[in-house]
Amino acid sequence: MVHPYMLQSNHLPPDSKENAESLSKRIIGMLDRLHVIVVGPGLGRDELMLKTAGIAVKEARERGMGIVIDADGLLLISSTPSLIRNYKNAILTPNVVEFSRLCKALNVDSSTSPTTACARLAKELGGVTIIQKGKQDTISNGTDTITCDVPGGLKRSGGQGDTLTGCLGTFLAWKKAYKEGLWDDDDGIVGSESGDGKKLGEEELMRLVAFAGSAVTRTCSSLAFKERGRAMQASDLQGHIQRAFQMLFEDGQGEGEKGARL
Repeated sequence: MVHPYMLQSNHLPPDSKENAESLSKRIIGMLDRLHVIVVGPGLGRDELMLKTAGIAVKEARERGMGIVIDADGLLLISSTPSLIRNYKNAILTPNVVEFSRLCKALNVDSSTSPTTACARLAKELGGVTIIQKGKQDTISNGTDTITCDVPGGLKRSGGQGDTLTGCLGTFLAWKKAYKEGLWDDDDGIVGSESGDGKKLGEEELMRLVAFAGSAVTRTCSSLAFKERGRAMQASDLQGHIQRAFQMLFEDGQGEGEKGARL
């Protein structure tokens, strides 16, 4: 279902009184029915679109919602980092160019190693989780930094990041469900392997969300490349999400797999 609530400046009639504030009201009206918002894919760089998106991000933050920001949404953060600074329920997913742009905007040296630069940028943003996409995905919140080196495909097609943002949105929603006890039962708390009755902490959950999203996307890319080779397109990843998830997380459920890899 698509709700066309955002407009580009050139789509407004000459006598229109619509602006970012009025347009965003329809989006804000939906937020209480959502768990997560993903901002950026397909957004574009029109000033009205970016202002409307910025208001939506601010409102989602005030509600404590999970936020994933990619593509042109990262341009918005480069110009207005206060939108997500110190908000630890947000994930940014920059590629090499987008990462460099963010670093420049925040006076972070991007010429150091990927792990160092990613950690510095995340710290500058106050603990926001960053997935720096590359040959290996570097994940950091400024304090803890990990690397996802799950094998990916041998071709990088523009648009693969949309699979990542979708996976991250799903896992952020599952994080919320986990924290609210949706899957707990009389046998105890789901995720409390130590048996101490304590749930995983927020920072650990965010690392798991980021790593899981990266791992699934990279596995989808690997499977799609094996099937399509150089003809692979970003849309080819979608058909492999189920198998990738099974291979990574569901022991004995992947086709031809002896057990889960993670």
